[in-house]
Amino acid sequence: MNTGKLKLIVWAMALLWIIPIFAREPDSTQLTLERIYSAREFFPDRFGPARWLKDGSGYTTLESSQSLERGRDIVRYNPETGAREILVSARQLIPPGDSVALRIRSYEWSPDRQYLLIYTNTRRVWRMDTRGDYWSLHLSSGDLHQLGGDAPESSLMFASFSPDSRKVAYVSRNNLFVEDLASHKIIPLTEDGGKNIINGTFDWVYEEELGLRKGFRWSPDSRHIAYWQLDDEGVGKFFMINNTDSIYSKIIPLQYPKAGTTNSAARIGVVSAEGGETRWFAIPGDPRNHYLARMDWAASPEEVVIQQLNRLQNTNRIMLGNISDGSVKTIFTDRDSAWVDVHNDLHWLDEGKSFTWVSERDGWRHIFRISRNGKKVKLLTKGNYDITKVVHLDEANGWIYFMASPENPTRRYLYRVRLNGKGKAERLTPKNQPGWHSYKFSSDGRWAFHYYSRFDEPTITELIRLPEHRTRRILVDNARLKGKVQALRRGEVEFFRVDIGEGVELDGWMMKPPDFDPSEKYPVLFYVYGEPAGQTVVDRWASYRYFWHLYLTQQGYIVASVDNRGVPAPRGREWRKIVYRQIGVLASADQAAAVQALLKKRSYLDPERVGIWGWSGGGSMSLNAIFRYPDLYKTAISVAPVTDQRYYDTIYQERYMGLPEDNPGGYKNGSPITFAGQLKGSLLIIHGTGDDNVHYQNTEALVNELIRHNKPFTMMAYPNRSHGIYEGRNTIRHLYELMTDYLRQNLPVEGRKGAPSAPAR
Repeated sequence: MNTGKLKLIVWAMALLWIIPIFAREPDSTQLTLERIYSAREFFPDRFGPARWLKDGSGYTTLESSQSLERGRDIVRYNPETGAREILVSARQLIPPGDSVALRIRSYEWSPDRQYLLIYTNTRRVWRMDTRGDYWSLHLSSGDLHQLGGDAPESSLMFASFSPDSRKVAYVSRNNLFVEDLASHKIIPLTEDGGKNIINGTFDWVYEEELGLRKGFRWSPDSRHIAYWQLDDEGVGKFFMINNTDSIYSKIIPLQYPKAGTTNSAARIGVVSAEGGETRWFAIPGDPRNHYLARMDWAASPEEVVIQQLNRLQNTNRIMLGNISDGSVKTIFTDRDSAWVDVHNDLHWLDEGKSFTWVSERDGWRHIFRISRNGKKVKLLTKGNYDITKVVHLDEANGWIYFMASPENPTRRYLYRVRLNGKGKAERLTPKNQPGWHSYKFSSDGRWAFHYYSRFDEPTITELIRLPEHRTRRILVDNARLKGKVQALRRGEVEFFRVDIGEGVELDGWMMKPPDFDPSEKYPVLFYVYGEPAGQTVVDRWASYRYFWHLYLTQQGYIVASVDNRGVPAPRGREWRKIVYRQIGVLASADQAAAVQALLKKRSYLDPERVGIWGWSGGGSMSLNAIFRYPDLYKTAISVAPVTDQRYYDTIYQERYMGLPEDNPGGYKNGSPITFAGQLKGSLLIIHGTGDDNVHYQNTEALVNELIRHNKPFTMMAYPNRSHGIYEGRNTIRHLYELMTDYLRQNLPVEGRKGAPSAPAR
């Protein structure tokens, strides 16, 4: 072979390698599931965890150490000048005999700022990492000490300083302890915690549905601790099974009260921080058929304030408990013919002479000011609108700050109103910033961290001066992520209202393909939740769910979402509570009516290719949709659904449906499993077998019912995954590829010009 021919062959072979390389050059405008779920390309930049200092001198945050690899310093910033000071270096957080600094999960300053509490080596309890190790650092001496004595590794929970900064209280193995920071002496406050007795923390249902985790409170004078005790004897035990971590299966018991069954008995007592007997409050009513939903000190070291819900959760009694004799008196009662919402917006005023309260007693969620004896009730937020959250109380200057959006329930803005009830509410969020806002105030109310996002704009975090809402500096601009998003092929995002008749208009959004052509027909996928616990139609950044929906639009789908009546949108009490005792019935009817109205008005939506998907309550709603309206929905993806409302927990299900024995027809008609025999379209059911929230039992029962009716379906079980289905390597990507492929097969884009022949991964 001559040299010339050899060179030609070499060049030809090189081209065979080079051409595919160029052909595989990624298109930065096109999403893939690998880009979304395997790469770190779309991770946002974050700020914190940051803490405002109680003296108003500034805030602290964590920053990577320049002197210690993998360590983080705690840095103080002056909000006015931006001056930076390292308060605690990573080197100060290296335990004796070790060479690596503690990995900070969270931290807390003592009230006198002489001590720092570090939370590390954390472990998950149900949804949250609430067990771990705690270390105290004395800032003057540099002494770093692990709390808990000989307690097992990662067994401490909710450690917190006493108001006088001399002690720390914590829970370990269902008992309460106090540890002296100077002597390290540990005093057990309870010793009966164990198999059925839970001191200072909560069972599964109290945590999940009442948002309670830390179950004790220091008195203002540091002399006493008030705490919850739960007795879960008699609560039904649900058994999950782990088949994969050993050659033999492992049974995982979980005490979980199903709707209509026995609850834990709860009581509240006070014990001296020096130890001794607990004095229990004489709270009336059956402790297994009432909930002690909130408790704190009542602006006094002599009394606590307790919120007691009846089992139906339509009555909330506000009680004052005297620590001297354990007596209680009801000072105010909030009632509703449906249910009352529990909140954290009780704040004391006038040195304890009055308190703030949030209620729907006049048809809207408003802030009231109530005297300590409950006899004087004054409305502070006047008008036909809902407040969604109290953000800050500035008693010194006479203001209360809150979130609301009177004109547009898909957004949230900051307002304030006078504590004396005079004048109108004043909006502080700038008019030129539509979207979703949240705030974290400094103790003096002069500064706040401001978080702002929109549907397709990642969150910006800034430091603002109040009340003028002036930006002092940008803390996180997420410019890199914003640039990534803007570089993607994106179609129009539209927020709208759809008229479903009888004067009812529902809020919705719609994402269209980048090359949308109104003369074509498109498959449409509805994303749904629809339960009283969540709202999907919000002008807020949705992170990875946004990217999957955008990916689908790039494949040729229209993606939409509609909020039915009953979701917690700020549209008045009647809007939210019309679904009482008929969860799953009215909501799915609203959803179907919205789809029918949109199909009628928007000719580009293909009525032969309508799909729906949702997770948890949205999984239930997806099932109700395709079972109840089999000629409307052609495919559904249901993730971790409640298929029979009797299988879900007492607090959530009974709040909205009443007791099963009093509303058997409602429970039956609201449960998707009742209508499984009506399935006509394609159905994919997905569930984690280790789901402690919505048990895998729900999917198994539905599978049996579908088999009984000889209905074909597809299902995927993720072994040992919890309700979020994220544990284990590659789980999230696998899940979304599964759903994408299912849509491709059962809600095809075929026939649309420019549509890819197979989904890009």
